[in-house]
Amino acid sequence: MAIGFLLSACGQGTPTTSDASADQAGSEAEATTPRFGGVGLVMPPDTLNANPESNAGRNAYFGDLHVHTNYSFDAFAFGTVASPYDAYRFAKGDAIEHPAGFDVQLRAPLDFYAVTDHAMFLGAVKAAADTTTEFSRLGHVQALHNLNAPENQNFDSIPDRVTAFSTFLPDTLAMVGDGSLDPDLVNQIAKDAWSDTIRAAETFNDPGNFTTFVAYEFTSSTDDRGNLHRNVIFQGADRLPAMPFSRFHSQNPEGLWDWMDGLRQNGIEALAIPHNSNGSNGQMFKLVDWASDPVDDAWARKRIRNEPLVEVTQVKGTSETHPLLSDADEWADFEIMPYRVATTLESEPKGSYAREALLDGLTLAEAGITNAYQFGLVGATDTHVGASSLEEENFFSKVGLLDADGERRGSVPMAPAEAEVIRAAGRVNVQEIAGREYATGAYETWSASGLTGVWAEENTREALYAALRRKEVFATSGPRIKIRLFAGYDYAEDDSLAERYEKGVPMGAELHGADGRAPILVASALRDPSSAALQRLQIIKGWVADGETNEQVYDVACSDGGQVDPETHRCPDNGARVDISDCSITENVGASNLEVIWQDPDHNPEHRAFYYARALENPTCRWSTWDAVKAGVEPRPDLKKTLQERAWSSPIWVMPQS
Repeated sequence: MAIGFLLSACGQGTPTTSDASADQAGSEAEATTPRFGGVGLVMPPDTLNANPESNAGRNAYFGDLHVHTNYSFDAFAFGTVASPYDAYRFAKGDAIEHPAGFDVQLRAPLDFYAVTDHAMFLGAVKAAADTTTEFSRLGHVQALHNLNAPENQNFDSIPDRVTAFSTFLPDTLAMVGDGSLDPDLVNQIAKDAWSDTIRAAETFNDPGNFTTFVAYEFTSSTDDRGNLHRNVIFQGADRLPAMPFSRFHSQNPEGLWDWMDGLRQNGIEALAIPHNSNGSNGQMFKLVDWASDPVDDAWARKRIRNEPLVEVTQVKGTSETHPLLSDADEWADFEIMPYRVATTLESEPKGSYAREALLDGLTLAEAGITNAYQFGLVGATDTHVGASSLEEENFFSKVGLLDADGERRGSVPMAPAEAEVIRAAGRVNVQEIAGREYATGAYETWSASGLTGVWAEENTREALYAALRRKEVFATSGPRIKIRLFAGYDYAEDDSLAERYEKGVPMGAELHGADGRAPILVASALRDPSSAALQRLQIIKGWVADGETNEQVYDVACSDGGQVDPETHRCPDNGARVDISDCSITENVGASNLEVIWQDPDHNPEHRAFYYARALENPTCRWSTWDAVKAGVEPRPDLKKTLQERAWSSPIWVMPQS
């Protein structure tokens, strides 16, 4: 009932469409739009390449497309006072204040940024805390009054924050449902916050130097808490909906796709990026629709039309693959967050990870259905303090006052007084591990990650969005590693970048068969000079044979002169090590650049396949180990001490010979 009230109010002034009209709109557009990456795009052909003649080789740009500020109901409750304006200042290189009182600043500015506050209750908690607003006079929000005033920005406020956060949503929904709260009041708060979010993006957008995208988060889940969140990124800002589509309109992501198709009919172009599939409990990449019917071609076309990308890494873990799904991949156990989002309930791996979805997409294509999972890979942080936390040695995590230091996020033993506060808060547990008390829950499984890399002609909305649409994008776990992948049949070692584009295709695209020849892949990775050297460059292959999906990890380029073993497809150990006592690493080991021209030794022209590249750095300390070193204590024994930062290209799909 509550959702119905808000739907009728929020829907006004926002273009919508039915399933039938959305599919018709897509079909009509695809009839006049070129196919790129195997999916008909509902956008003008000239937006696929912004200005190729000006910079045919394209540049790598780095940014974060998943950022929350004080307009998000949870971020404000966690102590965040940073506005969208503050978030953009941070992305451009300024220091801003963390809720716990210390400054945070990037090592180097980013090229693009998108504030993606939750559409659900957009601005509402901030308005409830402001005692000058009408909303603040409601009885059930009294505990939020002046929540983020300086005198309340302290560790002891955590229990009150958790209580206020956990009761605000159900109480407000109940009041809307029983008629005691006018939904127009909540909707007007959201409209005002949305307008201000747009103003902030327009204020800081600087074509050629720094790009902002108008964006927001659609925050939904299944009834069993399986995560179904998406970030919606708008191409431009000339025309935008009066209100973003939220869970109040529909719990079902298919409703979001219909809404986006309706916007497209009205000249408003956007794409959605699912995130934290790892916490979806198997629900993000199912092969049935919301009604549990097997997916059909119309459903598949609608999904990939609206969701050409997937966020594969962020603070709440990495969603590339899982050891239970990729048991022959030694690097599959990377920053696994095993829980459903905002819980400590186990999340089912099957149906929750991107590589398996890519394989399932091949199965759909083999059955004559559009590949719904022919997506590119991006990374983001999902920060809830307006600032991206990307560095292991300076990790400040995500949820403001709740995880602002090692004690609160479980990497350092807790003092008795802090342990009592955490126990009272109830958001995480306190557990004795090796004779010392630690905060435990999900925070210790979180990650200092990640970023989106984009290969584009210039740093403008038009060029970056076109690259997102054609999936010429990549993800990193934080470092600014530049990774690239091309595929063709006639590449030579001395080809220029322009010739690689002319003779073949970049990541994100399809390569069609040529007389049974194996495709030639050109993969490269350039290290981040502020991070560790590169250890190896890999190609991950997935294919379908006799109705079965298969995967293989190939090392294709090794650092320090190492040669790939033709039997194991692995590089030798390059000897890189980490001294856990101080996090120092082996010097003068590893590569600045790895590049290879590689041909699949197991190619079968009858198999439908995908390939993507993965670059791994030498081992370095994980953030939890850095916390322990700085605190002068032993690292928590049940957490990984080191990790290998990495980057992933988007796939290239090789079509079977017909």
